[in-house]
Amino acid sequence: MPGGFPERIVCLTEETTETLYLLGEDSRIIGISGFTVRPPKARRDKPRVSAFTSARIDRIVALAPDLVLGFSDLQADIAAQLARAGIEVHLFNHRSVAGIFRMIRMLGGMIGCEAKAAALAVNLEEGVERVRAAAAGLPRRPRVYFEEWDEPPISAIRWVGELIGIAGGDNCFPELAAMPLGRDRIIADPMEIVRRAPDLIFGSWCGKKFRPAQVAARPGWSQVPAVRDGEIHEIKSALILQPGPAALTDGLAAMHALIRRWAGRAR
Repeated sequence: MPGGFPERIVCLTEETTETLYLLGEDSRIIGISGFTVRPPKARRDKPRVSAFTSARIDRIVALAPDLVLGFSDLQADIAAQLARAGIEVHLFNHRSVAGIFRMIRMLGGMIGCEAKAAALAVNLEEGVERVRAAAAGLPRRPRVYFEEWDEPPISAIRWVGELIGIAGGDNCFPELAAMPLGRDRIIADPMEIVRRAPDLIFGSWCGKKFRPAQVAARPGWSQVPAVRDGEIHEIKSALILQPGPAALTDGLAAMHALIRRWAGRAR
């Protein structure tokens, strides 16, 4: 580690990969998650060494990283195996918009790029605030149901719920957004979604394609405003379910565009 900072980094999730590319420090990356799609260059240039809850420990060890970056309790077992192999591991565990900004700044500090990371965070914060200001001028706010999984239905995690609010909508299940684990955001009675009458439904079924027609065909859902008005939309997982720059930029923009269109429709 010349200068005392990591030079050989494995990223087990996409958000740290994207952040390192945005910082111009992608030359340090020696391995990535197989789920990485942003930036596309990473998938072309970097070896894939992990899924999300599993990893090729032997291959990671063979790469001789001086830092492995992961995310959350779901990668705790991978982290433990790597630690036992003598590799330095850091698990980020953020779940909020503020946490995303903290992750960016912290990562910059870990690699000796505090100033560049601070500048990136400020740039992203300014973009988020521009969307917030635009949303404040909308004539009305929709009720938004965001579905992370369909069977059973799982509502939005905290950063997604916060971004819905910034984009100009009101999350239908704010009480669930605070729950960090997916199992704690399960909606036990799917008819509760109907009762909350979302004006917009956003779906991002992590790991499989979102099917608006399947949502619309659910028994008892025909009079849900979003179903009645054809307002069921996919937000790509890569844009919104990674707690990193993508969610703050393209994910937020995608939701804001749909909310803005809905708000501008004649009632």
